Amino acid sequence: MSIQRLRDTLAIPLLPLGLAWGQELMDQLLFGGRWNLPMLPRGPLLGVLTAPFSHGGLGHLAANTLLFLPLSWLVLVQGRRAYLAVWLGVYALALPVWWLWPSGSHGLSGVVYGLLGYLLVIGWLERRPGSMVLSLVCLLTYGGILPSLVPVFSAPGVSWIGHISGFCGGVLAATVTGRERP
Repeated sequence: MSIQRLRDTLAIPLLPLGLAWGQELMDQLLFGGRWNLPMLPRGPLLGVLTAPFSHGGLGHLAANTLLFLPLSWLVLVQGRRAYLAVWLGVYALALPVWWLWPSGSHGLSGVVYGLLGYLLVIGWLERRPGSMVLSLVCLLTYGGILPSLVPVFSAPGVSWIGHISGFCGGVLAATVTGRERP
């Protein structure tokens, strides 16, 4: 991989992250924290698309950023198609939540769990040494956030359903892309 392609690949997650930070800074500076773009139950479909870029404050966004960047780069080790597949899987499985779940949600954490779901499953599906090591390293490094997929371990007000649907979207992406690879 050329230096330029590597630089371009490392920059890919900065675009969605820049959108999230731009939205949150505008929200805080111009709207006093009242301009959110959540996914509301059976609300506008646009909310499904904007929800990852909307957060409940700078602390919420900072916490998601600390997980989003390294997990994004680790998925990008598998390739740009894998990264796109995770985003598509997360969005696809957000649709039933949008349609059926009684409360709204927003934030990059659904994507974070999608990235983690992909990384945990891809090694098992591909059974290649590099992918298996990647899955194991991710389990050891990020496995501590997995309990929040279970409602009783999720903090009040945290959308555990958004986390689990994102995680399943990542597993779906791994299943699809893992079968495509030799």
